[in-house]
Amino acid sequence: MPQVLILAAIGAGLLLVRRYLKKEQERVRAELRKAEEAMQRRDIESTVPLEEDPVTGVYRPKDRG
Repeated sequence: MPQVLILAAIGAGLLLVRRYLKKEQERVRAELRKAEEAMQRRDIESTVPLEEDPVTGVYRPKDRG
């Protein structure tokens, strides 16, 4: 009889762990989805284009004016 109680306790513990992991997975998935949407909304024109200096080979912000 004690073996049945131990198996039941282990099974209940495993179910609780599974439920916790599933909630954590959903939380991370929602956070990633939110970050992905923010990246897609980012305005492309807000980025600064770069141009290479032919003498030094260093990239610098391109003049917009």
